Amino acid sequence: MYCSKCGTAIPQNAAFCAACGQQVPNPTSPQPPTYLPPAQTEWQTTTGQLRITYAGFWLRVAAAIIDGIVLAIPLAPFFFIFFASLIPAIIHTQQTQDPMEIIIALLPRLMLYLLLVLLGSWLYWSLLESSAWQATLGKKALGLYVTDISGQRVTFARASGRFFAGRGLGYVPSIGGLYFLISCICAGVTEKKQALHDMIAGCLVLRKI
Repeated sequence: MYCSKCGTAIPQNAAFCAACGQQVPNPTSPQPPTYLPPAQTEWQTTTGQLRITYAGFWLRVAAAIIDGIVLAIPLAPFFFIFFASLIPAIIHTQQTQDPMEIIIALLPRLMLYLLLVLLGSWLYWSLLESSAWQATLGKKALGLYVTDISGQRVTFARASGRFFAGRGLGYVPSIGGLYFLISCICAGVTEKKQALHDMIAGCLVLRKI
């Protein structure tokens, strides 16, 4: 077993921790299977059980807004480049009075831009949430981070699954908006504050205390 204060291994029948002097209330009581370092203060031992602080709905919304701003900065120049290239088609349409020319010129640019946004968003969320930070810039700024159900760092594959089960499906026409709304509601009312994509990917969003 391990000391609930410093994590040092304690002999089975010891009454005190040899490292910090913490009293062992009941040496025979079962201890948590693993010790998490003090840096992860969301997971604390209280009478042999783990206490977890889940990230609330509004904190997650605030983090998403920050992340949206962060992503918009590098994507904004591409937006202007793609749609500035429509100017010749617009000028030509005014001469020919054929609006189909603008539609034909717009659709490929729009699809390419949406693909770029999806690719950039996927790499941003998945790489950062599977990194040592376990969080995007928005989450890190607010003291939030992503784990799997057991509280461990997620892999890139799991972070990718979480992204495509959430924001990825949000791009799907017709159902994307409804799915995103239901996912947000789940994040506010479920016991572990899990959105649908958290449940699908087996993840938690925790808050440092």
